[in-house]
Amino acid sequence: MTKPKNIIYLDYHSTTPVDPRVAEKVMYYMTTTFGNANSVDHGYGDEAAKAVKQARQQIAELINASPKEIIFTSGATESINLAIQGHIAQQNSPAKIIISPVEHKAILDTCKALATKRLAEIIWLKVNQQAQIDLEHLEKVCADGATLLCVMAANNEVGTIYPVEKIGAIASFYNIPFLCDASQAAGKIPLNFQDWGITYLAISGHKLYAPKGVGALVVRNGYSLQPMIYSGGHQQGLRSGTLNVPGIVGLGEACKLRQLEMSADEKAIAILRDTLQNLLKSTIPGLVVNGDLNNRLSGNLHISMPDIPNSAMIARVRHQLAISTGAACSSGVVAPSHVLQAMNLSEKIIEGALRIGIGKFITQEEIEKASSLIISAVNEIHQLL
Repeated sequence: MTKPKNIIYLDYHSTTPVDPRVAEKVMYYMTTTFGNANSVDHGYGDEAAKAVKQARQQIAELINASPKEIIFTSGATESINLAIQGHIAQQNSPAKIIISPVEHKAILDTCKALATKRLAEIIWLKVNQQAQIDLEHLEKVCADGATLLCVMAANNEVGTIYPVEKIGAIASFYNIPFLCDASQAAGKIPLNFQDWGITYLAISGHKLYAPKGVGALVVRNGYSLQPMIYSGGHQQGLRSGTLNVPGIVGLGEACKLRQLEMSADEKAIAILRDTLQNLLKSTIPGLVVNGDLNNRLSGNLHISMPDIPNSAMIARVRHQLAISTGAACSSGVVAPSHVLQAMNLSEKIIEGALRIGIGKFITQEEIEKASSLIISAVNEIHQLL
């Protein structure tokens, strides 16, 4: 079997490699300064607490929030569950939740579970074939009032970037708390928690070159949540448990590096993405690029080959190229993408869809090789068909 290190990795939306500079910090806080941040009786605990405080500051600076608003979690899925369930638990009557149908499963499944228990009613937003939200419809449903609005900052499949500032302004006008899943957006596009009317913001470390298993929920000052985990009242009582100091340090360091390098990195990544897109489009007849081509993540290339099933493509390239048929959240479940279905794309487009995610450690040489591998696979499948 081919070793993973010989495979060109183009699945950055699924997870990113940890930046070596981040890994170095994580290792130091695993092996040298390994204290419990809540142990206040000695220097090891003091150093760990100091590191956690610094990480809060680094994350806050990336997204323009207050360090006091940051709650550390195991990742965006937990952050989202804490925000939705913790917010809804404080309501006396069934909640009314407005949701975009192209949200991550963490949002959709949590809200559907609440609806099944008759704790919430779901109001669905409208999206078009580029996965853009109909803002007029959004305003109309917000005018009727709601308990919570859930719209992501950037789509994890087709890469469409949403006008979070405009959405936040609408939510604020109608006094509706706004949960924004920023797991794909943080560190890739500018975010402004303080000024954009966001109430809750979810971040995941492993989407921005930090380790897996660490994330954050940013909770606007003045809002409270019912906790899901009880113990020693850590983190303002919102999320008890011993802090994952190495992971938190890694998330903080990654946020610091993204703030310094995001602009230059994302420009370089967009050039690589456009190079690959142009190479494929000029050679593969009928290739379709999905999503909002004017407002998408720099590293996102979501393509469809209507006459080639994506499973056939993956089978051909999987030992040389890491790309995916969709979101890793549905891994192991063979089902059409709910995002592409919500976009009302044709069955052939959906069946031929592939998600390519490009990140900061990809080279021009790898892009050219990836292009050759995909084109060769297409030619081989065409010959068989």
